[in-house]
Amino acid sequence: MGSTFEGVSISDGVPQQQPDPEELTRQSLSIIKHKFIVMSGKGGVGKTSTSVNLSIALANRGYKVGLLDVDLHGPDIPRMLGLHGMLEINGNRKLVPKRYSENLCAVSVESLLPNKDDAVIWRGPVKHSAIQQFIGDVEWGKLDYLIIDAPPGTGDEPLTVAQLVKDAQAIIVTTPQEVALADVRKSINFCKTVGMKVFGLIENMSGFQCPHCEEMIELLGTGGGERTAKDFGIKFLGKIPFDTKMVTCGDAGTSYQDKYKFTAVTKAFEKAADEMSKLLS
Repeated sequence: MGSTFEGVSISDGVPQQQPDPEELTRQSLSIIKHKFIVMSGKGGVGKTSTSVNLSIALANRGYKVGLLDVDLHGPDIPRMLGLHGMLEINGNRKLVPKRYSENLCAVSVESLLPNKDDAVIWRGPVKHSAIQQFIGDVEWGKLDYLIIDAPPGTGDEPLTVAQLVKDAQAIIVTTPQEVALADVRKSINFCKTVGMKVFGLIENMSGFQCPHCEEMIELLGTGGGERTAKDFGIKFLGKIPFDTKMVTCGDAGTSYQDKYKFTAVTKAFEKAADEMSKLLS
């Protein structure tokens, strides 16, 4: 029976050097072409649904996509993708991501919890270590895109991603009203402070089409995200209208885009994915 002390494993009396976590992280990231962190200044703006749907839109184009859920206290990605069960370990002693489709796989802390309703009560250093393991100790393989879904705000999780994934770019999600835009400006300034490039901004819940008369109702205002992107010189990736069917699909763990191929929501996500695809063209 072995034990570990300061990175050295003692097995049957023979010291064995443990792999360096930073080197494992570097190796995993070296075969992933493009990394994005999806951020929001405040909660409730649809950041996770945006992460999921951008990943599906890219995967539907034939790209190899990994989706990493670092929202450690509120992990929702397994439920939204309909993924069940615990993560398995392969022959290389690495965690195997849950497979959603041929081109899309995902990792979340929820897939490591025996009881999905358990609260994750971790402080900053433990979060840093967990996120590092989600990158270095996972068999991601060669990917075209790694999409990292972060919790709202500018705390430990996005800071850890900025430190570990040096070439990550930010996609910032907002809703049109001013209270959300004020927090978005903080997220943009966070990226400037840590030296992270902002790839673009998405305005979510941008209008609601009445199912009876088809008139567009601006529930939360309109245009605020586009104006903010222009003010900061950031690419505007588009407006995602509010659609109640998005909520239904998310709760059921089914793909909205596959079920409703020709809606304004699907077209908006496809347009944003087109902008991301230009990095590989």
